[in-house]
Amino acid sequence: MTGPDVPLSFKLAYVPGVTPSKWVRIWNERSPGVPLDLVQTTAAEAAALVRDREVDAVLLRLPIDRTGLHAIPLYTETTVVVVPKDHVVAAADEVTVEDIADDVVLHPLDDTLDWERPPGKPALDRPATTADAIELVAAGVGLLVVPQSLARLHHRRDLTYRPISGTPESGVALSWPEDETTDLMEQFIGIVRGRTVNSTRGRQQTPEKQAQDKQKQAPAKSKRPQPGARKPPPGRRGAPNGGKRRRRG
Repeated sequence: MTGPDVPLSFKLAYVPGVTPSKWVRIWNERSPGVPLDLVQTTAAEAAALVRDREVDAVLLRLPIDRTGLHAIPLYTETTVVVVPKDHVVAAADEVTVEDIADDVVLHPLDDTLDWERPPGKPALDRPATTADAIELVAAGVGLLVVPQSLARLHHRRDLTYRPISGTPESGVALSWPEDETTDLMEQFIGIVRGRTVNSTRGRQQTPEKQAQDKQKQAPAKSKRPQPGARKPPPGRRGAPNGGKRRRRG
């Protein structure tokens, strides 16, 4: 796709904990002439950002309001509980919600898990952000249940985390406007879905490549003689000894 209608770049937003670096690297290898611009956004603003056309696509966490949006689920994260290293939970390989029923569990306002409130005892106030909640865990105020990528993002030496069962899981999806699936959008969809560079979907074709593909798809020419073509002389077709006649004695 060429011409004045082609955008100068592809703008991709992503929420905290999501790492698009692998897909960006593949994009740069396949489309060096079209820069991919990254925009970090919050989980609460992610859907509105792409719905308002401020970015071409966004990597966000489900569930979302899908009105006017496409959303391709990419993967589901493990849910973990973040605790101080000296907490009793740190000695287990995996815990359940019953194991933290007597603990204060923080519920930040930017929580990405789909529940009304986490298990355990509620704190007096809700922290504004996950980062604020991590600080409160380090201070011994309570525990925090989050997707594993967020626990890694806010890693501290005095904290650890363990997988926890019985809680919602966070799904990550690629979303873009429902009525604007451009060639560049198809190309990025192909990358996140693992399509190869030779796949016909999700990539741009040059006019030369299109012409080559048409030639390959053209039907083979018939080998039947055309009208008006000269026929071989009688007796020569299939004659033995290279077409020479034997002399009779």
